[in-house]
Amino acid sequence: MLKAVCVMKGTGEVQGVVHLHQEGDRSVTFKGTITGLTDGKYGFHIHAYGDNTNGCISAGPHFNPGNITHGGPEDEVRHVGDLGNITSANGEAKFEFTDSVISLRGKHDIIGRTVVIHEKEYDLGKCGNDESLVTVNAGGRLACGVIRRAQ
Repeated sequence: MLKAVCVMKGTGEVQGVVHLHQEGDRSVTFKGTITGLTDGKYGFHIHAYGDNTNGCISAGPHFNPGNITHGGPEDEVRHVGDLGNITSANGEAKFEFTDSVISLRGKHDIIGRTVVIHEKEYDLGKCGNDESLVTVNAGGRLACGVIRRAQ
């Protein structure tokens, strides 16, 4: 079993930890808690670079090795890093989900890349306006952290 962890820090009090694991070639499981959020939905993505030297903006765009359009986690066409939204209630988002597109090894390996929580809900690139196709209307970056191997 491969394991990874991401410690996230951001603006204000937004922070959290995400644990990841993958057995063999199966889907990657994400399990985490993010605190300091107001209630609502927040875009949750893997970004291309493991660089937070200038805050979350240094992480670059969504991880998209196929150079294709945005989509939701269940869509056949999507960026590898498009993981949809997490939902916060009572100031925290607790979540657990699996994704079959990303991996902890191989061509879609996300080790060393950055998890980013955006300030708004991710529209899956389906709102029919130009901004949806570029930024998915998810707004700025509230918190981020580099994904590291764990034992």
